Amino acid sequence: MDSSAQQSPTSGKQAIPAVKARPVNAILILIAGTALLILAMGAAIAFGPRNISFAEVWRSLIAFNPAITDHQIIYELRLPRTIAAALVGASFAVSGAIMQGISRNPMADPGILGINAGATLMLAVSFAFFPAQSYQGIMLFCFAGAAMSTALVFGIGSAVRGGLSPVRLVLAGSAISALFLAVSQGLALHYRVGQEMAFWFAGGVAGTRWIQVQIALPWIIAGLLAAFVLARSITVLSLGEEIAAGLGQRTGLIRLASLVIVFMLSGGSVSLVGPVAFVGLVIPHLTRSLVGVDYRWVIPCTAVLGAILVVAGDFGARMINPPREVPLGALIAMIGVPFFLYVARKERREF
Repeated sequence: MDSSAQQSPTSGKQAIPAVKARPVNAILILIAGTALLILAMGAAIAFGPRNISFAEVWRSLIAFNPAITDHQIIYELRLPRTIAAALVGASFAVSGAIMQGISRNPMADPGILGINAGATLMLAVSFAFFPAQSYQGIMLFCFAGAAMSTALVFGIGSAVRGGLSPVRLVLAGSAISALFLAVSQGLALHYRVGQEMAFWFAGGVAGTRWIQVQIALPWIIAGLLAAFVLARSITVLSLGEEIAAGLGQRTGLIRLASLVIVFMLSGGSVSLVGPVAFVGLVIPHLTRSLVGVDYRWVIPCTAVLGAILVVAGDFGARMINPPREVPLGALIAMIGVPFFLYVARKERREF
């Protein structure tokens, strides 16, 4: 990450190193990005196998009439789906930004590091052994799986001489992902819950209902707000362990709190859409290139851009080959995989 270690004198307090930030760019992104997100959500609600005019969409939002078929399609099918896509995009993107900040690893992403795979494993356990589980219970299983994966990946990556490094973290995440996804598929086949799991394995917001959005919403909003609160500390930690400790930051506590936020956001998102990867890789890199490395700007901008990506991706997944849908996870992977290879090659050159 680009940063400047220049310090300005302060009376009685240690100075916070100046970091590269472009607040004007950030404000423009937040304003224009919010407008674009609203437009994308409107298009996602209006267009599909049955096209609905924007005027009718607006009328349904201000005065829902269950006797009108278009209003039922909007309210029961498209609106919860679109809101879920926006929440998931913001969650995965912010999770990736936090992980890249606290680990100083440009390749960190909840999907690449196995956190989504852990949530998917516990989802399979829930379907296999607790088939009558409520959606609240499913979400708690996903949280537990995300927390388990986080602990394993960072534990394995730190257990060797020299501690964590970007390469070790990615290798540990890849190994955990492969293991957990294989076990998930084995459980799905053995206990004949493959049909229930197929939706989550593919990744997508098709079939999302209001009850799921209502249960996931408080967790995701709480995680995003907590990320905003920790933004300044994450900025300092992203400059390096020694600098953060020298400035009086409780690095262990900040890292633990950040990981709790990551598995809250990742677990809640996987319970809605499945293990969609690469959102948390691509969006934070794009955001930092536009607004700098001050996480007080990176996190809100990342949330908006991540929401736009997943809403647009879900819209594209529905419109590429109607009435069939392309899996959202596969569509985003077409962008994410080349970007991952680019970042990996860039890091190798620098190393």
